[in-house]
Amino acid sequence: MGLCIAFLFSAFNVLASDLELKGVLTQGTLIRGLLPAGSQIWLNGKPIKVSKTGLFVFGFGRDAALEHQIKWQDRNGAQHIKTITLSKRIYKEQRIEGVASKYVSPSKEVYARIRKDNQQIASARSNHADRLDFTQDFIWPAEGPVSGVYGSRRVFNGTPKRPHFGLDVAGPTGTPVYAPADGVITLFEPDMYYSGGTMIIDHGYGVTSTFLHLSKGLVIAGTKVKQGDLVAEIGATGRVTGAHLDWRINWFSERLDPALLVPKR
Repeated sequence: MGLCIAFLFSAFNVLASDLELKGVLTQGTLIRGLLPAGSQIWLNGKPIKVSKTGLFVFGFGRDAALEHQIKWQDRNGAQHIKTITLSKRIYKEQRIEGVASKYVSPSKEVYARIRKDNQQIASARSNHADRLDFTQDFIWPAEGPVSGVYGSRRVFNGTPKRPHFGLDVAGPTGTPVYAPADGVITLFEPDMYYSGGTMIIDHGYGVTSTFLHLSKGLVIAGTKVKQGDLVAEIGATGRVTGAHLDWRINWFSERLDPALLVPKR
């Protein structure tokens, strides 16, 4: 599963004598962590799953509070507390004209379909798989210019909508899409109302990648994939104005910024 504990030790930022965290301390971030084997950890009073070797992960959403408390207990019962502070982000606003009115304000007839789509996506993201694929350094899933960024608020035909929670990579229909890390496919639906062709990859411990607007899926639910495997093709399905890949990262229901996990372009 691409796990290299020696690398993890060298790459983490040490916050205390036996707690190590890897990630950018800002809103929208995914944080990977390491504790001595047998430890327990809580984030803001809620328990976080820890592997037998002490690996764990958590994330903070777009508008997360800036102050958070981490508490951990080692195998001998000694307890420790650390406060971490996130930096506040300023997000872009993106205006898009020419979107079909049925997508901006869907009719009542399609609400049931939208609810069904959302339930399928939520179910595919709710796994607690004992996979440690999230410890890998993620790679870009597609080649192409970045055409949309995480956290930006889109305005469709002059109507403000909720923020964009993905990273958009522009490319013609048929452009290859690759697994950004090892995982298991938990969903592929070729025609969801908003997101069109939709695929979800489970990277373990609640971390998932979601690919939207695909023209084609090349693997089915239940398939194990390795980082770099060809899994889909870019498309222009669902609510789009052009062909692109919308890549999203979640930690359970927390929507995170994929750009914080890959090298800058």
